[in-house]
Amino acid sequence: MRVLVTGGAGFIGSAVVRHLVAVKGYDVLTVDKLTYAGTLTSLSTVDNQPNHRFLKADICDRAAIADAFSSFRPDRVMHLAAESHVDRSITGARDFVETNVIGTFTMLEAARAHWQSLDGEAKDAFRFLHVSTDEVYGSLGDDGLFTEETPYDPSSPYSASKASSDHLAKAWARTYGMPVVVSNCSNNYGPYHFPEKLIPLIILNALAGKPLPVYGSGANIRDWLYVEDHARALDLIAERGRIGETYNVGGRNERRNIDVVKRVCALMDRFRPEAGPHERLITYVQDRPGHDARYAIDATKLEAELGWKAQENFDTGIEKTVKWYLDNEWWWGPLRQGYDGSRLGLIGQAEAKKAQA
Repeated sequence: MRVLVTGGAGFIGSAVVRHLVAVKGYDVLTVDKLTYAGTLTSLSTVDNQPNHRFLKADICDRAAIADAFSSFRPDRVMHLAAESHVDRSITGARDFVETNVIGTFTMLEAARAHWQSLDGEAKDAFRFLHVSTDEVYGSLGDDGLFTEETPYDPSSPYSASKASSDHLAKAWARTYGMPVVVSNCSNNYGPYHFPEKLIPLIILNALAGKPLPVYGSGANIRDWLYVEDHARALDLIAERGRIGETYNVGGRNERRNIDVVKRVCALMDRFRPEAGPHERLITYVQDRPGHDARYAIDATKLEAELGWKAQENFDTGIEKTVKWYLDNEWWWGPLRQGYDGSRLGLIGQAEAKKAQA
């Protein structure tokens, strides 16, 4: 099995690559632009394996992507490359439109040309998995879950760009008959997560004795999914998912943001008691514009059709995650030199009030 993985030096992508190379033994070509959130150190456990190779390329570069397809001849594409941080999309939406929309278009067209060049069993077996987010569905109320039939209602430039890319992927399946499958996941956490996101930011700020920023009242709810569980799910969806279908991937671990932060604080108190209590560092800050109230995934389709089940619950996963960051400064230390954990995505007070009105 030859698998081309885009965004493979990022958080979720590197987990997928490590799984495919080390666990499944597949031949993998990792394609990544190596933006601020992509680092080859996330692939250090597989970078010398004979069944893994790396290509530094922008998915918007048609020539580079076409060459990758013609030289590697993949049996499967797992497309994870994306700009993903909501805060950054608020003040820099162009990068999100270019990478998430134009980049996905470029990938789909290159994959279509490659697929059409195949014959017989190879053509029948080819799959293109487009990996997306539950944020495309918008915000839930107090009850209910996102299903594969939930209408799209994106709130941020990030989620709007991902919704656009989802629609492109599904259109290529319907118009051209391309063997495309789409997945939408809940919030991931775990090792190798760039420290702009909530959980690694809180861990590293707590370790440094810095304020732990909580947006608004901290009541926003997310469904948390351990990244290695997600990697297994994506491999399964790419292998056995039905063409043209969408599969939601969720951990069934809903938590308020403030409760996530307090759980990290409790673990830091256990592992670094000399610096505790860490809850004293919690600082409530101005909420994010358009901050969705609640996300929660119904993963029944994935569980029933393909037999997937998350192996980690939030308590086991978050303990593994905190321990990993405490033990792996070699990985995150250089990243914190370039990003110190300061607030991103701030707009003017007048703009914020207008957006929330």
